[in-house]
Amino acid sequence: MGGQNRVLAILLGVLALLVLVVGGLSAGLLLTGRGEQGGASTSGTTKAGSTDNRPASGRLRLASGDPITLDPHLAGDAGSAEYIVEIFSGLMTIDRDLNVVPDLAESFDVSADGKVYTFRLRDNALFHSGRRVTASDVKWSIERASSRGLQSSVGLAYLGDIVGARENFFGTAKDVRGVEVVDERTVRFTLDAPKPYFLAKMTYPTSFVVDKDQVESNPRNWTRKPNGTGPYKIREWRVNERLVLDANERFYLGAPKVKEVLYELAGGATLTRFENDELDVSGVGLQDIERARDPNSPLGKLYKSFPEFSISYIAFNVTSPPFDDVNVRRAFALAMDRKRIAEVTFNNMLSPATGVLPPQLPGFTPTDKTYQFNPEAAKQALAASRYGSADRLPPVVITEVGAGAEGRVDTQAFLEQWRTILGVRVEIRQTDAASFFADQDAGRLQMFNSGWIMDYPDPEDVLDLKFHSGSELNDLNYKNDEVDDLLNRARVERDPQRRLQLYQDAEKRIVEDAVWLPLYFANSHVVVKPEVKGWFEAPMVTPRLRFIEVTR
Repeated sequence: MGGQNRVLAILLGVLALLVLVVGGLSAGLLLTGRGEQGGASTSGTTKAGSTDNRPASGRLRLASGDPITLDPHLAGDAGSAEYIVEIFSGLMTIDRDLNVVPDLAESFDVSADGKVYTFRLRDNALFHSGRRVTASDVKWSIERASSRGLQSSVGLAYLGDIVGARENFFGTAKDVRGVEVVDERTVRFTLDAPKPYFLAKMTYPTSFVVDKDQVESNPRNWTRKPNGTGPYKIREWRVNERLVLDANERFYLGAPKVKEVLYELAGGATLTRFENDELDVSGVGLQDIERARDPNSPLGKLYKSFPEFSISYIAFNVTSPPFDDVNVRRAFALAMDRKRIAEVTFNNMLSPATGVLPPQLPGFTPTDKTYQFNPEAAKQALAASRYGSADRLPPVVITEVGAGAEGRVDTQAFLEQWRTILGVRVEIRQTDAASFFADQDAGRLQMFNSGWIMDYPDPEDVLDLKFHSGSELNDLNYKNDEVDDLLNRARVERDPQRRLQLYQDAEKRIVEDAVWLPLYFANSHVVVKPEVKGWFEAPMVTPRLRFIEVTR
């Protein structure tokens, strides 16, 4: 999700590889229950969601960490979003098949010009307290998320298309005039231009509904036990110990199947705890992947792998010397043997990235657009820079999340390659996640290791949000007029194929400029107890707990 820089980034953790952070999306629009957005008014309704009203039962035991925040209007990391999407909800959501579908809304209409969206709320949409959700709750939540007072780092990135949202954010207006309460169950949004990705953006937590009375009565601590609208509610949260969710039996799409979800926030290695029957699901790290892949081993019978809409990357602040010179950035890219590291160091648990857009995302092309490992070309690029040689470069520091004496396994390998091929010595700075995101969002980092998880399946989320010169999430100070033009045209292009081509052209230019060095596309590697039915790892952060069943 995104503290001024992401809509949830991704930090490679476990075994220096597995990420958790977030990003955004838009594109061919995977949308269920509606017609094409064209010259005529379109509408959509949904019967999505479980209608199984059997009482929830069973207990699901998971391992995770404390959320940085449970305020959906502020969250910018996947670790927080994991909880937020279960506790809160918005007008639209993403289903298990990655379709954008109505959520709190039961239906919507889009005007012929593509600029006006009218949502009709479900009659049975309730807060956990039992109070009915109204159109006024929606309007107040949007205005809070985009307010000058809140100063959310993701507010404008996701809500800035709504007329009046920018004025609200910068304090020149006291409300968002593009959000209109028609009646108690109907709310109308007016956009500044036809934006084919708007419904997808409405699945991001910045547009989720919060309880005005609770927020205003306890502004500092309301998130300790929020009165949300989602399928689960917090029963208990002990920092660094446990977080327990209870099923919301009155959830408007049907009661969840699992009654209680226990997140263990502390403890030893998750796989060891899984094998000791303390957890129902565990990630699999590098040291255990061989036995997990062995179909004849006990773990192999429980092993599953799922693709992710995520990319890990090394980024350069293009206004911070020496990375203000594109040839220096290209030299660093050409001196990295990512393919060998993915194959040998990570045992093919990751695949080398071929660009910015991950596989299966609309707009993805399999052609490798990245700089290939070429030591001689790397030396030539450095010599062609205005610095001329490694001796004339200023100090270079790469920042990443971590607390060890050394950097990630792959970071250490890259540092050695840059030293031996280019003669550049790079210092590693490790920091905690909250500090890292704050520095990243503020553009204070010279060079850093990070990642992006899509928030919705559309290339707009990452290409526009991270690389447009006017984006609040552009933490690299990157500006390319040609890229801006391509992204501006893609924003309003209503032909899906033309729109994707514009994004593909922008992606090619971005990779050529070497502002990101794409590293890997990831898969989730997990083991799941047989008693857990229906478990899935979505390629991005989406609601899932209500679809899971525990037969124990």
